[in-house]
Amino acid sequence: MNSILNRLVVGLCKLTARLPFWVIFGLADIFYVLLYYIARYRRKVVHENLTRSFPEKSPEEIRRITKKFYHHLSDLGLETIKLNQMTEKEIDDRLKIHNLDIFEEYYQQHKSVILLGMHHNNWEWSGSMQRFIKATFLVVYNPVRNNKALERFILDTRERFGAKSVVVNHSVRTALGLNNAERPGVLILAADQTPQPNSLFWTMFLNQETAFFPGPMKIAIKTNQPVVLHHTRKIGRSRYEVFFYKLVENPAEVKPEEIMMAYVRKLEEIIRAEPEYWLWSHRRWKHKRPANVELYESEKKIIDN
Repeated sequence: MNSILNRLVVGLCKLTARLPFWVIFGLADIFYVLLYYIARYRRKVVHENLTRSFPEKSPEEIRRITKKFYHHLSDLGLETIKLNQMTEKEIDDRLKIHNLDIFEEYYQQHKSVILLGMHHNNWEWSGSMQRFIKATFLVVYNPVRNNKALERFILDTRERFGAKSVVVNHSVRTALGLNNAERPGVLILAADQTPQPNSLFWTMFLNQETAFFPGPMKIAIKTNQPVVLHHTRKIGRSRYEVFFYKLVENPAEVKPEEIMMAYVRKLEEIIRAEPEYWLWSHRRWKHKRPANVELYESEKKIIDN
């Protein structure tokens, strides 16, 4: 029964992906009402995350950000589905990608790149950039539990413009393999969600003690591959532009923790500038720092618990 239901959901997604954007926008408006007013989807989580992250903002400001977030979340869900049937022209009309010369520079040096992304604005459409770079574009993902049909739909959608998917458990092995590969690669990781509570990297982020996946800094140190930041800005409804910033040129020359701090500082700067577009419905701070884990500060000091 679950298998049949899963296939029906995927079939509905495929039909939705064929709809024009004006219909997509109408559906997103309906979903906003359902999510925010009727289902009240994770309203408590969103409110707690925002008020703790921005204690200086008034209740009215928090309410405005919350409503904008749910509008964006509704758009994002439909945009992600729509990608399954978008043409190259539709993508190019709605997604402007800048700074691609960074990847050409590293490609000419036969260097692979660790690209750190974030769940801010639309991160799914960037898989289409494989058309514009010579390196292999590799997207790290977590498998979908108990729904292989949906996972296949997601992977097919992400790979339809040439990108390749890498299961998260194989990310380190894949990155190491790129050092000896004939063709350099760009391995994109989203490192802003909640890791296991025993994560060994904790720092202050948005006014709260926060754990981060240590994987990016471990991969960077092991491979000495340059670390680049992926940043998407929203410039209109279902219209975005993408920028890339060099974070760490030679990871072997810096402390592993400072690789993460370069990412954390830029991530916080971006979120503070446009808070409504980050994934606030995620239970980002559900874990507390273990007593035996130290808190890392950007001033290169370690603070005991």
